[in-house]
Amino acid sequence: MKPLQVSADTAVKLAESLGVPLEHLMHMPQHILMQKIAELAKAEASKPTASEETSEGEQE
Repeated sequence: MKPLQVSADTAVKLAESLGVPLEHLMHMPQHILMQKIAELAKAEASKPTASEETSEGEQE
């Protein structure tokens, strides 16, 4: 299996976000990595942004 075709900056950011060592990330099967990225995106989408929090507080 060949390493993922991503830039060094992207690999470092993904490893930090997913909480896995960089070496593991680079040799992770692509389908597993895509699943983890989808889970991360879903978690990010469910969190309210700072602008949403302030606008909700002003409405009350």
